[in-house]
Amino acid sequence: MALQDLTPQLRTRLSRMERAVGWFVVLAVALLVSGFGYYMYNTAKRKGWFRTKAPYFTFTASANGLKPGDPVTLIGLPVGQITKMDPMPPQDFQYNMYVEFELNAPYFGYIWTEGSHAIVAPASLLGSRTLEVSKGTNGYPTYVFNPLRNLSIAQAKTLPDWTNYLMAEEVLAPEGTNLLAKPFEPLTNLTAIANAGYKSIDVMVTNIHQKLMTGIWNDEEGRYDPYKKGDKYWLRAQETPAATEQLQGLIAQVQRALPGVFNLTNQLATLLSNSANLTSNLNVVALGAQPAVSNLTTVLGQINHPGALGELVLPSNILTRLETTLTTANASLTNANTNLTMLASNLNQSLENLASMTANLNEQVIANPTLLRGISDTVVHADQFIQGLKRFWLFKHLFPDTSSTNTKSSSTNDVPTKASGPLHSPKGKD
Repeated sequence: MALQDLTPQLRTRLSRMERAVGWFVVLAVALLVSGFGYYMYNTAKRKGWFRTKAPYFTFTASANGLKPGDPVTLIGLPVGQITKMDPMPPQDFQYNMYVEFELNAPYFGYIWTEGSHAIVAPASLLGSRTLEVSKGTNGYPTYVFNPLRNLSIAQAKTLPDWTNYLMAEEVLAPEGTNLLAKPFEPLTNLTAIANAGYKSIDVMVTNIHQKLMTGIWNDEEGRYDPYKKGDKYWLRAQETPAATEQLQGLIAQVQRALPGVFNLTNQLATLLSNSANLTSNLNVVALGAQPAVSNLTTVLGQINHPGALGELVLPSNILTRLETTLTTANASLTNANTNLTMLASNLNQSLENLASMTANLNEQVIANPTLLRGISDTVVHADQFIQGLKRFWLFKHLFPDTSSTNTKSSSTNDVPTKASGPLHSPKGKD
């Protein structure tokens, strides 16, 4: 049926339906486009397409276990990926494989000139390996995002606000050992730099921060060079062979050690043969030792009661004599003990008698005070009597002459002895 054959009411209703279908198709296409755009945005965000990437490169001994697109990790976290791998030219005998990779922002800020390495380590026993970068410990960041300028010393001294400028290179002293300035230091040592003969210095503007890299560190020159597209920083590699290579080396070592193992087995066989011969010889020795063992068993059976060892060591006659001697010695010790007890008792009695005599003498002296004086006078008179006999001619020859000896032995300063007078009796003297 043709459209003009329809009634006006049907034609109006059909037009409305066409418009509704058209709007539905437009809405479906819009939803499809927005969904695809959202998917692309999330994919790009997940893959880091909108992030700033810093390029690096390194060299490895082989490409085993590595391929472009593999992730690059930092402390176990994926921070980039390998972008390119090419073998080195044939005339390069130092390096084998060129590996280029990128690190996403802000993780390349952990890579510094000292302490950072590209570590190639085994990831599994199937031969795969991973590329991991280590965190820097010292030095300078590999990339900067502040504009770089080269200023003369005079321009640096006339900067309007020098606090917004920092050094971007290492300035060595004339002797080449000490640093007059180093990157990220303020411009406070310009006079010493000028005296060292430098005409210009490289500085960075700290109050301006750009999204893309502005400078890359030059290890040979010790400064930040302006970054150009295609520049990459060389990160030294620390490579560990793949697990398959290590296993192959282990198998080679085992193969080299197998002859020694065979020699060891031959030596073990010889040792076992000698052990068998020694066992047979020990059997013969054991058979020869059976009579001695029987005798030893008999002896042990005889001493298996108290005092049996003493009877075996000491015969019965010596044991009887020893008992008699010990009995006699015991009786002698008993008698000596008794005699010592009586002697001590008598000695105690004598001491008591002596103490009584001494006490009686002390009482006599206390009762007669003139007794000691009389004894003293008697001794003096006896001495005078003897001295008189020495001078009497009749008895003089009975006493030896000691005057000359006393004279020689006495000192010249001694007081001469006073001559004694004639002897008198005690009664005549009184």
